[in-house]
Amino acid sequence: MKKRLIKIYNKLLFWGIDPKKAINNLKGLSFYYSDLKKIKKQKGNDQTFSFGKTFMILDEKNKESGNMKGHYFHQDLHVAKLVFKAQPKKHVDIGSRIDGFVAHVASFREIEIIDIRKQKNNVENITTTQLDLMQLPQDKINYCDSISSLHAIEHFGLGRYGDPIDYYGHIKAINNITKILQKGGRFYFSVPIGTQRIEFNAQRIFSLDYLIEQLLKDYKVQSFSYVDDMGDFHKNVELTKKAILTNFNCNFGCGIFELIKL
Repeated sequence: MKKRLIKIYNKLLFWGIDPKKAINNLKGLSFYYSDLKKIKKQKGNDQTFSFGKTFMILDEKNKESGNMKGHYFHQDLHVAKLVFKAQPKKHVDIGSRIDGFVAHVASFREIEIIDIRKQKNNVENITTTQLDLMQLPQDKINYCDSISSLHAIEHFGLGRYGDPIDYYGHIKAINNITKILQKGGRFYFSVPIGTQRIEFNAQRIFSLDYLIEQLLKDYKVQSFSYVDDMGDFHKNVELTKKAILTNFNCNFGCGIFELIKL
């Protein structure tokens, strides 16, 4: 029953209907009108501020101060710290979140981002290259000593971002990243982990067993961390056989690898 309700909830979210938000908004109406009455009474005849149009923000009164959970929050902060510690000569990013990881790194060093999509904005410490990574030009081979791709490779070849449909797009992306990276360089890599599947056209979810088989041909694992299904972070955990086979009991977690090219 619980799984069925979750499916219904997710379908409603897809169509822009959020039942939780609606319920919280209804709960918030009473305090909204009470607070509005109070501030108008306090204002009295004072003319310093007039009242403009109202914004009914009804669901934030009882929330926490901010969100410090989930895949993106933890991976972006963790990997940015690793890049800062490593101090590479040149760091390149492939498709990671610009207003998260890229912004973190740009606060202390230069970073080049490669993405299939256009980027018109210019920001200090960030350079951009529009490129389909599945078709690597010669001038990008042995290009840098540090590279990252966080929560991106699961999309390659699914058409979500205008890329051509390619069932093996993730393999081509990893192989080309390996070509871009110099020997001994570091590859910071994250994707969703759990029972292996394609959720078209959103993403692939990878089993750890499959990922490690693909990666160990060219890399050694320097460290591994993950975010579990509840959004909590587990730093520098051991990749035991049991943990690999069970994907750390994740259905939709996030595996975060720090790899060194052999």
